[in-house]
Amino acid sequence: MEAFNLLLFAIAAVGYFTLMVTLLHFRQRLGLGMFLTALGVMHFMETYLAAVFYVALPFGIASPGSSVFFTGKLMMILMLYRQEDAATVRQPIYGLFVGNILTVAVAWLLQLHTPIELPRGDGANFDFLKEMGWLMVWGTTLLYLDSIGIILLYERLGRFLKHWIIVRFMICGFVILTFDQIGFFGALHYFLEIPASAFWDGWKAKMFAVCIYALLFAVYEVWIRREGIPASVRPISDVFSDLTFRERYNDLLDRTGRDVLTGVYDRARMEMEAPVMVREALRQGHSATVIILDADHFKEVNDRFGHLQGDEVLKAITLRLGSILRSADRVFRFGGEEFVAVCPATDHAEGMGLAERLRWTIANSVKTPDGEPVTISIGVATADTDGVSFTTVLSAADQRLYQAKKSGRNCVVGKPGLEKID
Repeated sequence: MEAFNLLLFAIAAVGYFTLMVTLLHFRQRLGLGMFLTALGVMHFMETYLAAVFYVALPFGIASPGSSVFFTGKLMMILMLYRQEDAATVRQPIYGLFVGNILTVAVAWLLQLHTPIELPRGDGANFDFLKEMGWLMVWGTTLLYLDSIGIILLYERLGRFLKHWIIVRFMICGFVILTFDQIGFFGALHYFLEIPASAFWDGWKAKMFAVCIYALLFAVYEVWIRREGIPASVRPISDVFSDLTFRERYNDLLDRTGRDVLTGVYDRARMEMEAPVMVREALRQGHSATVIILDADHFKEVNDRFGHLQGDEVLKAITLRLGSILRSADRVFRFGGEEFVAVCPATDHAEGMGLAERLRWTIANSVKTPDGEPVTISIGVATADTDGVSFTTVLSAADQRLYQAKKSGRNCVVGKPGLEKID
C-alpha cells in the first residue's frame, strides 16, 4: 500500500508539473491569465488536504496537498520569475492573500444572518470556514515569504552556480520548503493538533517532491526550452518592487547603448561596462582577454560599392561575431569598421584561438558584392599579463592590431613571444 501511494504521489507531481508548465510555456498564445488562474485555484484544495488528508508513504505519513501541490506551486513561481519578472510573480500571491482575507471576512459577516432551515437539515459550518480561512491566510503569508526567499536565494546562488541552473533550482526548493514546513506545520499543530511526527514525514515528502520537480525541470530546460536567465545580485528592500525595477531597468539598458547600424553595443557602453568586466574577472582569479579587430581595406568597399553596401558588410561581420563568441562575451563597436570583444574567464591562448576562429570564419563567409572575400586584422591582449586595467589591455591590443596591419593584414597578433596567426 505504501509503495502504491508513493506511485500515486509521483504521478500527481508529474501530472501537475506537465499541465502547469504547458500553460507557462504557451502563455504568449494562451494568455498568462490561464497559468495564474490555474496556479491560484488549487490553493484552497492544497490547504484543505494539508489539514485533513494524509497517506502512508515508505518514509512516513504525509499530505499530498502540502507535499505535491504546494511544493509544485512554489517551484512554478520560481519558473515564472525566470521567464517573466517580479511584477508578474506578485500578482497571484497578492490575489491569493486578499482572497483569503476576504474568505475570513465573509465567514464572519455571514454569521450575522439568520439562515432558514434546509429540507435535508444541512447547514453551513462556519467554524470550518473560519478555521480554514485563517489557515489559508497563514499559508499565503508563508507563500509570500517563500516566494521572496526562493527568488533571493536563486539569485544569490548565481554568484557560485551561474551555469548550474538545475542545481540552483533544487537547492532553492530544499531550503525554502524546509522553512515553509516549519512555519506551516506550526500552524497545523496549533490549530488542528497535528502530531509532531508528521513534521519530519511531511518534510521528507516535500524533499522527495523537490527531487521530482527538479528532474522534470531539467527535462524541460534541456530538451524543451533550451535557454536560461542569468541572475544578478544586488541589495533588496521592498523585494518585489525592487526586482521589478531591476527587470525593467535591465530591459531598458539592454535596448540603449547599442549601435544603430549593427545592433552591438556602442563605445559609450564599452567605456561603462568593459572595465567592470575586466575587474570582476581578475577579482575572481580569472584572466580576461580583449580582442580588437578591424576590417581590411574597408574604405575601398565604400568607395567601390557605396556606403549602403559597406553597411551590409559590417552587419555581416557582426553576425559572424555573434555566432562565434560566447554568451558571456561582449562585443562593442569601437568606431567605423573597428570592433572590440571583451572575453572574461579567457586566458591569452584561448583568446588567440577565439580570434583565429573569428578571422577564419569572416574570411570564408563574408564577401563584397562582387564576391571578393572580406578579411579582418586582429590584435589580442589579456589581463593580467598585459595589465590590470581595461584601458591598458585595450591599448596593448590596439598596438598589436597595428602590427597585424603592418604585417600584411588578415592575421592575428598576440603578446610578444608568440608568432602571429595567419
